[in-house]
Amino acid sequence: MDVSIKNITDLQEEIARIRVIEAQQGTELAKRFSSPSAIFASVMSLLNSGNRNAGDDQPGIFNQDFFGLLSRIVLPVTLNKTLFKRSNFLVKTLVGLVSQKASNYISGDSIHGLWDTVKSTVLSVIKSKPEAPRKGGMPDVPPPVVM
Repeated sequence: MDVSIKNITDLQEEIARIRVIEAQQGTELAKRFSSPSAIFASVMSLLNSGNRNAGDDQPGIFNQDFFGLLSRIVLPVTLNKTLFKRSNFLVKTLVGLVSQKASNYISGDSIHGLWDTVKSTVLSVIKSKPEAPRKGGMPDVPPPVVM
């Protein structure tokens, strides 16, 4: 906003206007930090709004379910301790960043879907396995019962 100041009264009016705006912003800021719950709400709104772009559906860090939050910690630590054990700092940092992004796609629904897929595959393999004939080629017939 360009304000043209031509004389001392214009300057004084602009200073008064800026002081009124400063007082309004000061009271709003004081409201945001008046209690611990207000501070916590301010921090949460900053975290959630910082992770969302306009029209973006990816959840923020605290909008994930238990599996998503757990994968943010477990995935990078596991990869860096097993597969990338003797890697340098840059590789471990990249693994951490990529696994943080990948944790957005890990949720309880995706874990349950993966488990259902594995379970159905294993059951179909077990059911389709043909029964091997017993030795001797004779069917399994129970012995006669003698009374």
